[in-house]
Amino acid sequence: MSNLEIVWTKVDEAPALATYSLLPIVEAFVGAAGVKVKLKDISLAGRILANFPEKLTDAQKIGDELTELGQLALKPEANIIKLPNISASIPQLRAAIKELQGKGFAVPDYPENPANDEEKDIKARYARVLGSAVNPVLREGNSDRRAAGAVKQYARNNPHKMGAWSADSKSHVAHMTGGDFYGSEVSTTVPAATNVRIELLGADGKTTVLKAKTALDAGEVIDATSMSAKALRAFYAEQIADAKAKGVLFSLHLKAT
Repeated sequence: MSNLEIVWTKVDEAPALATYSLLPIVEAFVGAAGVKVKLKDISLAGRILANFPEKLTDAQKIGDELTELGQLALKPEANIIKLPNISASIPQLRAAIKELQGKGFAVPDYPENPANDEEKDIKARYARVLGSAVNPVLREGNSDRRAAGAVKQYARNNPHKMGAWSADSKSHVAHMTGGDFYGSEVSTTVPAATNVRIELLGADGKTTVLKAKTALDAGEVIDATSMSAKALRAFYAEQIADAKAKGVLFSLHLKAT
């Protein structure tokens, strides 16, 4: 690897979408200093394809770039920008397999209960892409978040004062069931280049234009969602009352993305 090279990881979902807008900006900045950015595919689909080269045509084959990056991470000249990657679950794996098969990639189905040695081998290969397969490979040195042996031993010798967890604990997780960002989110892919505007429909029925024009390219994904302040307040009040009635600690977790 050249010292004037940065590796950018190709991943899934929102970080993959963000790459389309952010990566060109990064390339413009570092390019002025003579630094190149190289894209390496560690997405779920990429990891699946890398594990079944014998099922693919020569044109479809890709290298095992996660393993390559794992080796690179051990070298002092390594410069890797690792985007957040999914910890793939079985449903996500099945969906990715189905999508790849639909696009002409002859990867095998995931055998939940392998009946022979071939299916056992297939399941073992898929196991290498499940869960957080990426982080243990790329997180080395100062980024290693695995607990040291002494820390683990201290925890064993000094167990948490809460003790054993009881199955009849009153603890529970509550979430909004309507009027929130999740419930109102709508995504669409625009078929042709166009412009959109953002409007606010007030309680008085009047429409206020918040942003008059946003350009979209053909095939671009636009996503919109909203939160009802009334529903949010009602949810808070309901859960606070529930916590008081049950005599449990009320803890609020807010996350904005």
